[in-house]
Amino acid sequence: MTEAVGQADEKRLMHRFFVIWGAQACSLIGSALVQFALVWWLTIETGSATVLAFAMMMAMIPQILLGPFAGALVDRWNRRHVMIWADMSIALVTVVLIVLFATDLVQVWQIYLVLLVRSAGGAFHWPAMSASTTLMVPKKHLARVGGLNQAISGAVSIAAPALGAVLLLALPMWGILSVDVITAAVAIAPLLFIKIPQPVRSRDDQGKVPTVLGDMRDGFRFLRSWRGAFILILMIMVINLLFTPAVTLMPILVTSYFGKGLVEFATMEMAIGLSFVLGGVILGIWGGFKSKVVTMLVTGMLAGIGTAVVGFAPETAFYVAVGGMFFAGFMIAMVNGSASALMQATIPPDKQGRVFGLIGSLVVAMTPIGLAFAGPVADLVGVQVWFIVAGVGLFVIKASGFFMKSVMTIEDFATQQVAVEEK
Repeated sequence: MTEAVGQADEKRLMHRFFVIWGAQACSLIGSALVQFALVWWLTIETGSATVLAFAMMMAMIPQILLGPFAGALVDRWNRRHVMIWADMSIALVTVVLIVLFATDLVQVWQIYLVLLVRSAGGAFHWPAMSASTTLMVPKKHLARVGGLNQAISGAVSIAAPALGAVLLLALPMWGILSVDVITAAVAIAPLLFIKIPQPVRSRDDQGKVPTVLGDMRDGFRFLRSWRGAFILILMIMVINLLFTPAVTLMPILVTSYFGKGLVEFATMEMAIGLSFVLGGVILGIWGGFKSKVVTMLVTGMLAGIGTAVVGFAPETAFYVAVGGMFFAGFMIAMVNGSASALMQATIPPDKQGRVFGLIGSLVVAMTPIGLAFAGPVADLVGVQVWFIVAGVGLFVIKASGFFMKSVMTIEDFATQQVAVEEK
């Protein structure tokens, strides 16, 4: 009887989760449209690479600096309320921008400020949503949900530019930005009525709830002391350090190395987006190997091979590079989905906000660092060399995980920790 009730509760929670998840996926489309439209506006108005680079930094700085602090607060506050307020703040600042565009008063510095505030909202929203997922989705389905997240991300990356281009021809800027407000309302609506379970707050040895700074320190200590989890996070950081600059350098690879044009660049971009969709869908259906660690390591190695193929492709073999990039993106989607599921399954629910916030901060920080290295390397020895470096680096790092006991037994260690806490 107890098992039947448990199964009924599980199905009810899963149903609630997918209602929230679907609404949040809708909001992603609106956010992607805003990003596309604002980047295009800055390009047309200024024609400055410096302006675009600074805009990218404005969208990263809050994620890097606020991540640990926001995650600690997520563990203290009601996670449903955090998501509501984060979505509302993002929507409200977009409304301000709509008014500025409608009255023709918009300036570049205002775009920077909007990107900054939107990113700050995201710094709170991401750990709240990730930590809530664990409380609503059974561990056996976390990898599938991770795969679906990657699929949605890939689908948005394909659809947003095409839809954005159409809307830019049909609507004024303020009209396009209004779409984001509508999708934000869609995301908030189910959160107003659907409750999300809350974890029991952890206490210190004196039975007191730690301070926010205490929670932040606890998140750092948790990652530092849990060797297997710490190494896995380092691996995720390295993936972002190597793979993200490779994708960023794609226009130069297509034009300078392969000597191709806009059509071929669009083909490569669509291949990357489609690879994430299919990789996420396959992981969502399959769920990965029994061990999430094995899934993450094997697919990471294969992603390294695909990335290296792009770098080794001759100048006359553009479509070999397209195939290599498609294969790499397909596998990266599985790496990301498996890694997300692994972290959600192994980190205690009451610590997930602070730990996810810290992880997000560290991972996002890798992008500007990677670009700082990748740019000079590409200028000095050719952009294709970076793809070889990234591919070999991914393969070696993931392969090394099989020889680390702390990595291979991380799921067993987490199960033992839960058993000890329950006693």
